[in-house]
Amino acid sequence: MGAAPAWGSAAVAVPVVAAACIALAACGAGAGRHSSSSRSAGQGARCSVQAGKAVDGVTLSPSQLNDARLIYNVSRTLQLPGRAAVIAIATSMQESSLVDEPYGTSDSLGLFQQRPSEGWGTPTQIMDPIYASTKFYQALALVPAWETLPLTIIAQEVQGSGYPAAYAKWEDLADALVATFNGTATDCGTSKSIEPGQPGSRGA
Repeated sequence: MGAAPAWGSAAVAVPVVAAACIALAACGAGAGRHSSSSRSAGQGARCSVQAGKAVDGVTLSPSQLNDARLIYNVSRTLQLPGRAAVIAIATSMQESSLVDEPYGTSDSLGLFQQRPSEGWGTPTQIMDPIYASTKFYQALALVPAWETLPLTIIAQEVQGSGYPAAYAKWEDLADALVATFNGTATDCGTSKSIEPGQPGSRGA
């Protein structure tokens, strides 16, 4: 992925107390009850996502679901709209399958496959999901009109991926996850699963 942007006045930060709440997943449903992404709100109800049950063709493990919730909780702590969490979760799903990976292409690491050599932080920092999510949202906030542009364009601006169109396939799942976390999702049927490591589950 590309170099980390230089943080200016648009950068956002996570308060220490709030970060501890996120790390313990104590914010959970309490951090919810906020509006979902504008895309979700415009298309009606979303399927709720539960570990081990397929939604939109994907089955997430408890660990993946917890990492998705943490990414969402960071967005709420930063008082960002639901659209930000949709973008971040879809990006992480493409980059790491929502797994805090200690390896990747070149020196890429963590949920968003951020690179120490590109200024995203030290390896230890990047492997901290709260830090990594915060850095992602800081970069997102610097993208002009990020709330209205297509997800693929925004994610590419932040990540600098060699396969920018790949992010789009995770948008429905990310919508469903945000709706699950903010309490607006409904029960739906199931479909086939995609486990981490299967073809198409990770970005380059």
